[in-house]
Amino acid sequence: MSAARQVVVEADGGSRGNPGPAGYGAVVIDPATGEPLAETAEYIGVATNNVAEYRGLIAGLSAAKALFPDAGDALRVHVRMDSKLVVEQMSGRWKIKHPDMKPLAARAAAVLPPSSVTYEWIPRAQNKHADRLANEAMDAGRDGRQWEAAASTAALDAPARGTVTTPPPVQGPPGDQVAGAARARAALAAARGAAAPAADTLFPVPEPGVPDTTVPAAPASAPASAPAPGQPAAGSSRQQPSGTPQTGWSSAPDLGAPATLVLLRHGETALTPEKRFSGSGGTDPELSATGRGQAERAAEHFAALGTVQEIVSSPLRRCRETAAAVAGRLGLDVRIDEGLRETDFGAWEGLTFGEVRERYADDLTTWLASPDTAPTGGGESFAEVAERVAAARDRIVARYAGRTVLLVTHVTPIKTLVRLALGAPPEALFRMELSAASISTVAYYGDGNASVRLLNDTSHLR
Repeated sequence: MSAARQVVVEADGGSRGNPGPAGYGAVVIDPATGEPLAETAEYIGVATNNVAEYRGLIAGLSAAKALFPDAGDALRVHVRMDSKLVVEQMSGRWKIKHPDMKPLAARAAAVLPPSSVTYEWIPRAQNKHADRLANEAMDAGRDGRQWEAAASTAALDAPARGTVTTPPPVQGPPGDQVAGAARARAALAAARGAAAPAADTLFPVPEPGVPDTTVPAAPASAPASAPAPGQPAAGSSRQQPSGTPQTGWSSAPDLGAPATLVLLRHGETALTPEKRFSGSGGTDPELSATGRGQAERAAEHFAALGTVQEIVSSPLRRCRETAAAVAGRLGLDVRIDEGLRETDFGAWEGLTFGEVRERYADDLTTWLASPDTAPTGGGESFAEVAERVAAARDRIVARYAGRTVLLVTHVTPIKTLVRLALGAPPEALFRMELSAASISTVAYYGDGNASVRLLNDTSHLR
């Protein structure tokens, strides 16, 4: 029996319009050296993103097989793609329901024996080579020609593989955990006289986007908050000194007091118990009687604590009403920030998740698989929401450095802030529960690091 030959296939596809002018790209890589062994790309005319992604997979598997025609069953291919849909369907974990996807999946499965192929989802930032090939193919189609390997520059734009480099200067916005972690690694490496790994080697930067609890979350409960390295877990008898909170492995008084954002989700509306999509493009409902009671209990809670110094609210009515209840008890003004509004869910506004699945099944599947996809009818993608929420965060942290600010906002903005603080990928947010009138807390320090201190606390409502 011949020795196994192992290669990595990275594939991608895209459509400028979905459906629209589409193309795919794939690269076969030597896993030992990281060198590309073969590239392929093609403009395929008008198609959807999913069709283009499957076509890229088929082309990549075919290219790997063509490189080693005599390997037979000894060829082992590890496929890496940023399409959650294709990876999960080809791995057998998701059913293939769309009639256009079934023949493409069958073609992909027939290229090589199923036992010879494994699949892995990767963030888009790690799939740049194949993404560049797909875009080159679409550019060629736009110009009335087909992609030519000799003219490709995709390999030049792709990150080097199999190397360890010194990290570039980190310029992430305050609260991006990746930025803080990169600084810490660089400082430790400098102290040892060694080069630190690149910022995206151990901590890949997640794509923007964050799921909303209108999508059913996994039943697992999320922890209230994880201690920072060097801090005791909840319930520990070890006492921390008063004053500036300890961060990292030791206290850092030079960082000063953090800007602490206390994140209060608004109280219930009539749509909340029915789990309907309720964003910024719908009816802008008021608080229900239950929601008003929740707002009053939150106001009592913050009055008893006496720690909130500023209040900033989403412009939507349910948040303004919740914020007004708290402000009335604390004697504070409410500042409105447009960046804290909820996602615009387009044609899905007012519908349940099940109703959207019945009416817009394909759109929903694509939306769940990609943070860059907007809901039906021109709503906002989670990537777009993440950009404006991060900008609002930066404004607020800069304006209220060292102060405790109550942000009254919605599910998506709160989950976005927590996700960015943790450096977590978008899909991790499906596993977070966020109840009406719940409280979460994130502290932002002067070095760009963040500390998630509380998540989904509802004890004040009981």
